[in-house]
Amino acid sequence: MRTYEVRTYGCQMNVHDSERLRGLLEDAGYVRAPEGDEADVVVFNTCAVRENADNKLYGNLGHLAPVKARKPGMQIAVGGCLAQKDKASIVRKAPWVDVVFGTHNIGALPVLLERARIAEESQVEILESLDVFPSTLPTRRESPYSAWVSVSVGCNNTCTFCIVPALRGREKDRRPGDVLAEVEALVGEGVLEVTLLGQNVNSYGVEFGDRFAFGKLLRACGGIEGLERVRFTSPHPRDFTADVIEAMAETPNVMPSLHMPLQSGSDAVLKAMRRSYRRDRYLKIIEDVRAAMPDAAITTDIIVGFPGETEEDFQGTLDVVRQARFAGAFTFQYSKRPGTPAESMADQIPRDVVQDRYERLVALQDDMAWAENKRVVGRSVEVLVAEGEGRKDAATHRLSGRAADNRLVHFAVPEGVQPPRPGDLATVEVTYAAPHHLVADVFGAVRRTRAGDAWERSLDAPAAAPGVTPGVMLGMPTVGAQPLEPSTGGCQVG
Repeated sequence: MRTYEVRTYGCQMNVHDSERLRGLLEDAGYVRAPEGDEADVVVFNTCAVRENADNKLYGNLGHLAPVKARKPGMQIAVGGCLAQKDKASIVRKAPWVDVVFGTHNIGALPVLLERARIAEESQVEILESLDVFPSTLPTRRESPYSAWVSVSVGCNNTCTFCIVPALRGREKDRRPGDVLAEVEALVGEGVLEVTLLGQNVNSYGVEFGDRFAFGKLLRACGGIEGLERVRFTSPHPRDFTADVIEAMAETPNVMPSLHMPLQSGSDAVLKAMRRSYRRDRYLKIIEDVRAAMPDAAITTDIIVGFPGETEEDFQGTLDVVRQARFAGAFTFQYSKRPGTPAESMADQIPRDVVQDRYERLVALQDDMAWAENKRVVGRSVEVLVAEGEGRKDAATHRLSGRAADNRLVHFAVPEGVQPPRPGDLATVEVTYAAPHHLVADVFGAVRRTRAGDAWERSLDAPAAAPGVTPGVMLGMPTVGAQPLEPSTGGCQVG
């Protein structure tokens, strides 16, 4: 049997699209290559948001050229946002690539691979609009206990720094019944936690004319028996309404965590970015969320060095960071992206100035996150045990997982206590705080769950190839039928 490998770059949308790509390939008879082996088919699921995305792709393609030359029948495919942007130029720059496909037709991958094999020439197929909603495609999920579920794809915003709307298209919303049917199917498979995904998740409903649809969807998820944790990403401050905050606070299984992109704390920069809110509006949302959920952990995205940003503008960003008390932040140095309005703006900031501001921002945010994490020391938290969250777990003899507020917790299990499985829930007491994680060396109890059972079953399932850990196959349910799948969503810089 032919083996495959999918390499993923970028946001949560791409992570979940890669689950679909794996599902499509396995549905077509491919098997996942054991780690370290050279796969027969290598698929790059690319991102176009960062400046070095092109260099990274072509560098990796260059490394594979000699591998392909000595491995008869090997195929290379490139998909995702960079493929949608560069189209046929990919095979001009790297003629050893067999298939190029876009964000709107990931379901065509197996057919394109077969067509390229038979024709012995590269196949490029890029659609300019969505062919079929991706959640109807088979999916190989990485986790048996936690899953992505997309509520929409695409984005109607026109942020001047972002190329994603041009590559993902305008927002397309799924009907609430389809979303809930997928969530119920996932829970039936043992999933304990779902994350609702959209490029702009809380504008959900714009396509079918219900501006309160997202709050209603959160409440509806609260009625699904066996679903213990609901999260969502990424919302946009413009569309974040009081009914969503009420739904979060009043629905027990909606977690007290919120990722709310700021991008800048300067009104002048926000206007230049074409972000349709200002700092006071943003801070009011944070205030309202904390009034409704005092222990909510709030994270954000921030861009430093946007064209025209002055030191005064940057100080405004630092001021918002101090006031908002973020539990964490994805911080980015602005980089030009071809095809965006910001690329041709005047007053591009010198790289050394951007670097200096970036370092000052990271230092302040680390201090704020550390202070916020210290507030949790001494509290008992319930941790959803995860697989692969803690890179030092083997050395520290700890397990890792996420608390309800999405903070990463490393915890110790006393000798003589049966360790919880990934998917189980452990109650522990936090004993130490660092800027990016918590440590809990006081152990409370373990609650074994259906999700832990599902993880255990996944180990017992026959692997498709030696050395391969099996994933979880799921497709999209239709009314009156059983099966089908999950989905993805937010651009990290939404």
